[in-house]
Amino acid sequence: MQQDHNKISSARIPAIAYFLFLSRWLQLPLYLGLVLAQCVYVYHFWVELVDLIGSVFGNQSALQHTLEMVTVKGAESSGKLTETTIMLVVLGLIDVVMISNLLIMVIIGGYETFVSRMNLEGHPDQPEWLSHVNASVLKVKLATAIIGISSIHLLKTFINATAYDEKTLIAQTVIHLAFLLSALAIAYCDRIISRTIHHADEHE
Repeated sequence: MQQDHNKISSARIPAIAYFLFLSRWLQLPLYLGLVLAQCVYVYHFWVELVDLIGSVFGNQSALQHTLEMVTVKGAESSGKLTETTIMLVVLGLIDVVMISNLLIMVIIGGYETFVSRMNLEGHPDQPEWLSHVNASVLKVKLATAIIGISSIHLLKTFINATAYDEKTLIAQTVIHLAFLLSALAIAYCDRIISRTIHHADEHE
C-alpha cells in the first residue's frame, strides 16, 4: 500500500521539478571535498603534535619547527621551549580540533539538511544535535563554532601580545566582537521565525 502511494506521489511530480530536485546531489562532491580537507587537518594535527613531543625530548629539528610555528614574523624567538611556547602550540592543536568539529557539522548537518536523510535514528553514535537539525539550527551552531574558533585565535594573540602591535590587537578584538554580534543576530532572527511559525500553526 505504501509503495503504491509513493508511486502515485512520484507520478504527480513534474519532470522538470523532479530534475531540479535531483540536482541536490551535485552538492555531494562538495561534502566529499570537505572530508578530504578533514584528512588534511588530521595530518596537520599529528605533524604539530609529533614536533611538540620531539621538542620536549630535545630533538633540535622538531624544536626549530615548533618555534617557527608559534613565532610571529618579525618577533624575537627565545630559541628554547618555554611554557608560553607549549601553551601556544596546544592552543593551535585545539584550534585544529575546533575547525575539524566545524567541518563535521557542515558535512553531516549539510548532507542531512540539503541532500538526503541518513536514517541514523536509533544508532548509538548518532550526534544528539542531528535529531533536530535544520537550516536555521545549522546556521546558529556554525556561528557558535566560529565564535569558539575566533576565541582561540584571540587568546593566542593575547598570550603572545608583546609580538603584536596595538592595531593588530584592536582589529582582532573588533573582529571577534563582530562574530559575536552576528551570532546573536542569527539566533534572534531564528527565534522570531520560530515564534511566527508557532503562532501561525496555533491560528490554523
